[in-house]
Amino acid sequence: MSSSSDSGSKLVRYFVDESGDPTLFDSKGRTLVGTSGCSRFFILGLLEVEDPSGLAERLSALRSKLLSDPYFQGVPSMRSDAKKTALAFHAKDDLQEIRREVFTLLVDEDVKFFAVVKSKKATLSYVRSRNLADPAYRYHPNELYDYLVRCLFRDRLHQYDQYRIIFARRGRRDRTQALKAALDQAGRRFAEKWGRESTAAIDVESSATSDHGGLQAVDYFLWALQRLYEKGEDRFIRMLWLRCRLVRDIDDTRKAKYGAYYDKKTPLNAALLYGHPGI
Repeated sequence: MSSSSDSGSKLVRYFVDESGDPTLFDSKGRTLVGTSGCSRFFILGLLEVEDPSGLAERLSALRSKLLSDPYFQGVPSMRSDAKKTALAFHAKDDLQEIRREVFTLLVDEDVKFFAVVKSKKATLSYVRSRNLADPAYRYHPNELYDYLVRCLFRDRLHQYDQYRIIFARRGRRDRTQALKAALDQAGRRFAEKWGRESTAAIDVESSATSDHGGLQAVDYFLWALQRLYEKGEDRFIRMLWLRCRLVRDIDDTRKAKYGAYYDKKTPLNAALLYGHPGI
């Protein structure tokens, strides 16, 4: 989960991406939640990678092997001009056969996946309640994203000496400073809760998914989790669960007001979420 820097201190690398969309309203203020094409959940996940360079090399080697396979010749998403699988793995764009190969590779990697899940229906309810109390309040999608950053990193920044956190780039604006602020707040809340401040050095950057194997890998974990939450299909996340350390469902308050936690002792599946077996 970490490596040694020149000074002998431990460096931990996190790769962070999202699944779903934090948007609740269209440009005219109309509610999108519950309409066709709008995700029901927004998920933020991080992947702790022991050997980022090695992971990137193995993903690149797999991609080269698949691109040279006659079976995939002529497939649109495999063409270089399509800038999809030929450029980088992306679960949403990759063929089913490609996904299977990537999943198989990831199961054998030394990685740990963490995620937080937020119901957009519950978020909409919060926004409406806040608007009643403060008519001047206006929701912005970054608000939900930054909130999940704080939740995701609350207990993730105090164990080691150095952290390098690479976020998948969102949009055109550079939000590095905003992300740093969210991480700082997560650190303060940890200190308030446990009476222990972290002195770790934290380096934050935003990058294109194609630039890091770790971002391509966390995209696959998030896609698998999204398929469970949005479609009730749990076979993908079941395949990866060996590498999943913790998933927190903030709005699953059936047993506890703070939400539900899923880990190795309590694996996440469709039966737990929806009361029926997954696909």
